[in-house]
Amino acid sequence: MRRALARARDGKALDVAEAAVLLGARGDDLDLLLDHASRVRDAGLMAAGRPGVVTYSRKVFIPLTRLCRDRCGYCTFATSPHKLDSPFLSPDEVLEIARQGAALGCKEALFTLGDRPEERWHQARAWLDERGYDDTLSYVRAMAVRVLEETGLLPHLNPGVMTWRDLQRLKPVAPSMGMMLETTSTRLFTEKGGAHYGSPDKDPAVRLRVLEDAGRSNVPFTTGILIGIGETVEDRAESIFAIRRVAREYGGIQEVIVQNFRAKPDTAMRGMPDADLHELAATIAVTRLVLGARARVQAPPNLIGDEYALMIRAGIDDWGGVSPLTPDHVNPERPWPQIDDLAARTEAAGFQLRERLTIYPEYALKGEPWLDPRVSAHVAALADPDTGLARDVLPYGMPWQEPDGGFVSAGRTDLHVKVDTEGRTSDRRDDFDDVYGDWDALRDRLPTFDSAVGADVREALRQAERDPRGLTDDQAVALLGLDGDGLDELATLADGLRREAAGDEVTYVVNRNINFTNVCYTGCRFCAFAQRRTDADAYTLSLSEVADRAAEAWEAGATEVCMQGGIHPDLPGTAYFDLARAIKERTPDIHVHAFSPMEVVNGVARTGLSLEDWLTAAREAGVDSLPGTAAEILDDDVRWVLTKGKLPAKDWVDVITTAHKLGIPTTSTMMYGHVDTHMHWARHIRLIRRIQEETGGFSEFVLLPFVHHSAPIYLAGVARPGPTAAENRAVHALARIMLHGAIANIQCSWVKLRDDLCRAVLSGGVNDLGGTLMEETISRMAGSENGSYKTISEIAAMVAPTGRPLRQRTTSYGIPDEERTAAAQRSDGVCRSVRRQVVITTVDIRS
Repeated sequence: MRRALARARDGKALDVAEAAVLLGARGDDLDLLLDHASRVRDAGLMAAGRPGVVTYSRKVFIPLTRLCRDRCGYCTFATSPHKLDSPFLSPDEVLEIARQGAALGCKEALFTLGDRPEERWHQARAWLDERGYDDTLSYVRAMAVRVLEETGLLPHLNPGVMTWRDLQRLKPVAPSMGMMLETTSTRLFTEKGGAHYGSPDKDPAVRLRVLEDAGRSNVPFTTGILIGIGETVEDRAESIFAIRRVAREYGGIQEVIVQNFRAKPDTAMRGMPDADLHELAATIAVTRLVLGARARVQAPPNLIGDEYALMIRAGIDDWGGVSPLTPDHVNPERPWPQIDDLAARTEAAGFQLRERLTIYPEYALKGEPWLDPRVSAHVAALADPDTGLARDVLPYGMPWQEPDGGFVSAGRTDLHVKVDTEGRTSDRRDDFDDVYGDWDALRDRLPTFDSAVGADVREALRQAERDPRGLTDDQAVALLGLDGDGLDELATLADGLRREAAGDEVTYVVNRNINFTNVCYTGCRFCAFAQRRTDADAYTLSLSEVADRAAEAWEAGATEVCMQGGIHPDLPGTAYFDLARAIKERTPDIHVHAFSPMEVVNGVARTGLSLEDWLTAAREAGVDSLPGTAAEILDDDVRWVLTKGKLPAKDWVDVITTAHKLGIPTTSTMMYGHVDTHMHWARHIRLIRRIQEETGGFSEFVLLPFVHHSAPIYLAGVARPGPTAAENRAVHALARIMLHGAIANIQCSWVKLRDDLCRAVLSGGVNDLGGTLMEETISRMAGSENGSYKTISEIAAMVAPTGRPLRQRTTSYGIPDEERTAAAQRSDGVCRSVRRQVVITTVDIRS
């Protein structure tokens, strides 16, 4: 204890064991612990510009449904349908609570409800079906919008466990969300009699994933621990450290609640003793010390008896939500204190009580990416512009609508040309140090594999020749490590399979890339293309500019436009449909190959449509096929290092397979050579094959080597500088072998490979070179040195040494009609406006 207290006094970082010791502090040791925690809290408030301030939120509690699929041993909130008049509050009931709260000066509408009740109770499922809601969260979203529009209260959503995709669809309607971690103790979840036994949503791994997904989604998120439910002090310490890890890595934990268990009658845990309030104080103090000065730590004031001063000494700086109208439906036997009384007790402890909003001041003042533009006006109406705290005003309803702006031409719209002549303004974004999360924490997550040790290379080669589909993961990894003669043998084998599957022709498509914006806050750590709207290299194209570029490409003989862009927060919900229509209205016969799975789920979130309905609407708007980009490596251990906020692997698969089911073809891709391993490559390719065998919807597999030069993850020293030449040859060959009989077309990226490497992989399994592109900004911003386009003549010159015939193709690998071919030959496959400007210097020979 003495050593741990000394380390706390000196500001030294505590480990889990030391934290567990300090949780047991009592008497004089507790007094010292509280003093150390108070000092850290005070430093944090000083740094935040509000010394001596303890905050609270004036709220109403909206118990949208008390039905739940879980069976927690301490809960009186959850009940059964026969005890309720209706499974859910009606819209009128929700709005009546919100209106009354607004009249009393409340600014937060706390939506609390049971987890996915429709999965346990048929009454809940029937109620939702009768009213046209797909699930409980659809109803939550709809009610949040109604509350915003009709009362101006800011929704704080506590719907329990949410998936990454759930967070995307709820973020546009709520400034903040939350879910208690409670504990990381798996024993309480797995052992009969444990507090969480029989409750699928209380799996600690599941709840930690929610916290991480919220961080990845830039959602200001409230979480916390519940003490006294049967956990050990070691469990408690580990829970605090788990929250710290997520907070450091993603920066999205806006507050941490330390809540004490109170036994309630008619529950399985009614005989358990209440958590001791000195134990609570010690836990608050340890939480403060572990999380640090910048953390916001809360204790619910209706659960602490008269020990307000003790909790302030322990290091809290917030009392949470307090309602002048509604009870605490989770702890109905514990009424909220009157706000005047809370202010007096806070003042007696030497602090001033100030009202905040549901979104904490730091996040309200930052705005993007933490605050969705659709609710930013609602927050601005209630927030002090200088402090981010609540203004002394009554809320009022405001429309929930798409932000102004959308497709307004802005910024460096000539970047597609100037990136080749002038380059990027700087090698990194201005917010490099915080937009991607904590780089040191990220290094701790670098994925590893127990390598496929001992696989016999000769046997692997024989297996690849006998039965390519039968290669094991270990054998695939062995082949990926080949060099020299062994690599040549692998390439020869792959090239034979290429000849069998696709013939000798080398194909290419005359197309144009149109990246309609590079404004994006997703936080992909490998991406040098994404910019903040205020960055010097940021741009957005108008719809007419997009249509102009498509028309220009058509004039140059293109049969395809490939269109993707950043996840710009201001784009309207109809953005992707508007883009496709704009192109089809101008050039109705061009093939629109558009929108990655990440863009698809973004569109789904913004429109509220189901995935199937969104894809159907996209096709009706003019989308002919989807690029299978945003795949990177389809392993979340890799993805969560590569990207802060991009969609999980299972969601990528869901978008792709749903598109295939609807008859929308896609490509498939893999970006490799960064923080991944050869085993990840092999398993990614195997997954692509499995999808193709189920759906048959992939037209090709495209290998995309990591371009490192300006990639943030490389600049931070986390990723390696891309794959080696041998690895490039090996992975292209292995893709041909592992996908033989499933995907006929294997494509290399000339943008990312030199001409000589393109020729090398053409001799090792590749049959397609992709497109002329006309413009290519994404790889060029990352530092690719191979240009933004290739003319047909340049492609022909690159391929000529291989001795193989060259053929122009369509997106679906058909033959373009004579008119398209002739137009492409006239332009040499590239429109005039993007061709490199050649400066001719004349010399006066008379001198």
